[in-house]
Amino acid sequence: MNGWSALDRFLRTDPRDVGCGEAMEMLHIYAELAAAGAPVDERCPGVAVHLLACGPCGEDFEGLLAAVRGQGSLTGTRAPRPHRL
Repeated sequence: MNGWSALDRFLRTDPRDVGCGEAMEMLHIYAELAAAGAPVDERCPGVAVHLLACGPCGEDFEGLLAAVRGQGSLTGTRAPRPHRL
């Protein structure tokens, strides 16, 4: 990777992106809301944008969401997959 590709990636960053730190702080809440079927992309747009842009954070979200939904399946309820931006 050279300096130009890093600069290009930075310039393409959505200004709503909250970054890894804030996304990780909110991830458990975001996953609970998503599992409940809440419009997470509207309620937490900065986190939604970040999860789409950051592979590792997106993977963490998918894993946490699967765990939260797995708990829901014990009671017979499963939430639909949240909409992605």
